[in-house]
Amino acid sequence: MKGTRHSEEQIIAILKQGEAGLTTTELCRQHGITEQTYYRWKAKYGGMESGEAKRLKQLEDENRKLKHVVADLTLDNRALKDVLSKNW
Repeated sequence: MKGTRHSEEQIIAILKQGEAGLTTTELCRQHGITEQTYYRWKAKYGGMESGEAKRLKQLEDENRKLKHVVADLTLDNRALKDVLSKNW
């Protein structure tokens, strides 16, 4: 997956320009993004402030780590159940 070129702060600034009245086409041309990208950002970051975007990023990272831990524990649990069922 391709990395992002814009930080959350930059994305929010771009969205605020759109809210200020700049047309979507002109905004996308100025910043070198597609309209699809603009609307995806708008759905995700619309109405957010910079601090809220940072908090969202932290929560997404924490959620990803917790899902990884749950997956590891589930795998360990299954392995132990398999071992116990073979011994009896």
